[in-house]
Amino acid sequence: MPTEPLLPTTERALLQRVATEQAAKRAPSLAAAVVRDGGLVWSGGRGRVDGQAPTVDTQYRIGSITKTFIAALVMRLRDEGKVELNAPYGKYVPGTAFADVTVAQLLAHAGGLTAESPGLWWERTPGVEWTELSDRVTEEELKHRPGRKFHYTNLGYGALGELVARLRGMSWMDAVRAELLQPLGMTRTTPMPERPHAEGFAVHPWADVLLPEPAHDAVAMAPAGQLWSTLTDLGRWARFVGGDTGGVLHPDTVAEMREPAVVEDGDQWTSGYGLGFQLARNRNRRLAGHTGSMPGFVATVWTDPATGTAGIAMANSTSGVDVPGLCADLIDIISTLEPRLPAEWRPLAEVDQELLAMTGTWYWGPAPRSLRLLSDRWISITPIAAGGRGSRFRPTGPDTWIGLDGYYDGETLRIVRRADGSISHLDLATFIFSREPYDVTAEIPGGVDPNGWRAL
Repeated sequence: MPTEPLLPTTERALLQRVATEQAAKRAPSLAAAVVRDGGLVWSGGRGRVDGQAPTVDTQYRIGSITKTFIAALVMRLRDEGKVELNAPYGKYVPGTAFADVTVAQLLAHAGGLTAESPGLWWERTPGVEWTELSDRVTEEELKHRPGRKFHYTNLGYGALGELVARLRGMSWMDAVRAELLQPLGMTRTTPMPERPHAEGFAVHPWADVLLPEPAHDAVAMAPAGQLWSTLTDLGRWARFVGGDTGGVLHPDTVAEMREPAVVEDGDQWTSGYGLGFQLARNRNRRLAGHTGSMPGFVATVWTDPATGTAGIAMANSTSGVDVPGLCADLIDIISTLEPRLPAEWRPLAEVDQELLAMTGTWYWGPAPRSLRLLSDRWISITPIAAGGRGSRFRPTGPDTWIGLDGYYDGETLRIVRRADGSISHLDLATFIFSREPYDVTAEIPGGVDPNGWRAL
């Protein structure tokens, strides 16, 4: 579907929000964009980079957004059968003090590792190779029981970068380039800056003056925050996070990465973490993506997978610029002022007559459920009365489907046929769904009282 231009009032509101952030937070420069319908529909820049306003091609360091690329590579290895998420890290990289922490726990920051690598402040000093870094890590760096809680760890993603390198037989960066950047056409995402790029600065807290920040190669810790990128490239990555994967990963895998594995604030659940993606609940939207910060830079990509709308923002200031809040506001502005039109309803192009005959009411015991036929032989089962369990199902064979969400996520739905081939009932994870409440011909477990329904 072609991207329609935004209304001038919407563009003005977006620019106003960016301009206010840059001025109020004193960012040397700030670049932001909005993604919708498969591309950038708006971008804006304030401040100066080499005397000019930043553009969609100006590089900024994106910090921990780098982690999402590492996570995507790990999930590719999982989908290829080369990594088990529940396997211990030591199965793939032996000899560490955290060998028993699982790959999934490292992806979700639930392994209990220390937040930062031992030694000097890694973000501001030249990095070391993995062998030296690994030797520095002792049991003292295990701060929590694995799986107990969310505890953000840059060290854990340095470790995952090493896992990728060993299993691919190349550096983590070469794997990122070959498996993600090149297929997605992201030509301006690099491990070190390439012009045009912003310089990193700290802004004095009490005066309008700047201090240049260093930008070293973090080496073994680089998978935690090394990459530089542009609005154009991150726009493509935002679409990836939302499920437009370009064949790099199956959309179901990316959806799995967006599922909450741990939450940061369990009482309210406004922020959490999946398998490589940060998650946030903001104004009735469930956002996925990642924030990033390195000395001199902050960045954020937030995507609303429900609508495919995303906000991107980058600034060359060490702290003070609220780019996560800015991105959430950009999504809110465009969604409020120009809500997306629903897709046109169209009838199915073809239909399986037997599946069509299956539609309608089925009963789980006495409780009615409606079965609807969707496209591509997908079906949905939903409660007719208030409450109850429902799911969508994707076909896995002529008479079988797998649940995609809700209570029956991952469970198998199976048609049970009579000797003549006609449908007797549906078996969903041992629950029997029949055409009539407790149908005596449907092999109801425990049997059905032969006297049938009665009045008291």
